[in-house]
Amino acid sequence: MSLTDHGVALAAAEAGAAIVRAKFGGSLARQAKGPGDFATEADLAAEQAILGVLRETRPDDAVLGEETGGVIGDRTWFVDPLCGTLNYAAETTMVAVNVALRTGSAVTAAASADPFTGETFWTDGHRASVRRGGEDRPAVPSAESRLVDINLDPHPDSPEFSATALLADVEFNRLFRPRVLSTTLAVAWVGAGRRAAYLTAGDLRDSVHFAAGIAFCRAAGCVVTGIQGQPLHTGVGGLLVAADEATHASLLALLRRPA
Repeated sequence: MSLTDHGVALAAAEAGAAIVRAKFGGSLARQAKGPGDFATEADLAAEQAILGVLRETRPDDAVLGEETGGVIGDRTWFVDPLCGTLNYAAETTMVAVNVALRTGSAVTAAASADPFTGETFWTDGHRASVRRGGEDRPAVPSAESRLVDINLDPHPDSPEFSATALLADVEFNRLFRPRVLSTTLAVAWVGAGRRAAYLTAGDLRDSVHFAAGIAFCRAAGCVVTGIQGQPLHTGVGGLLVAADEATHASLLALLRRPA
């Protein structure tokens, strides 16, 4: 029986996660990518495992991988084999394996796998579920934790968003509790009810890192906009994902306060 697109996303993400899990804690060769940035042999092997699934199940689709590059077409798979490489290389388990299919302008299937909990956060473009041990349960956003992840990597401050100013804001710290994980696993956590919100600056339009988490959160019913509340991938860019409208409004008000 042929796999659905979301079935392919799940299979591919879980294949990559198995490699990431197996190589954790070992001696890993590194490949330099730029100042302070590198890929490990786990990144490369995980991407090859994901590409193997995609070649077998969707040979006619385009693929854009973080490590091997690629092209964008009418149907494009965005592959991030190990989001949180610096964490992983330091033997920290806060990482994600992200696979997403963009059909036209919409992401229609996506999976973000946590190699160490065995959970995969997935969507078919309509529903959002968390799979663990072969069982799925609906993703339900909640702001109850008050935890807000703020991306500080690689540059915490930009003209459109000052992470350091927000972290120092007394009102922000009264309403929320900041966290910094430096992995897009935290994006999926908003859709799953484990974070109240997530914020980052940057141009994320064709980002292999964020495509899966954004799609998952949208399907779960989160409020997903650019960093200034504008439609995603417009204006100054960035990302603000909130569990609900009230949380989104509170964060926007804080971001718009005079410095």
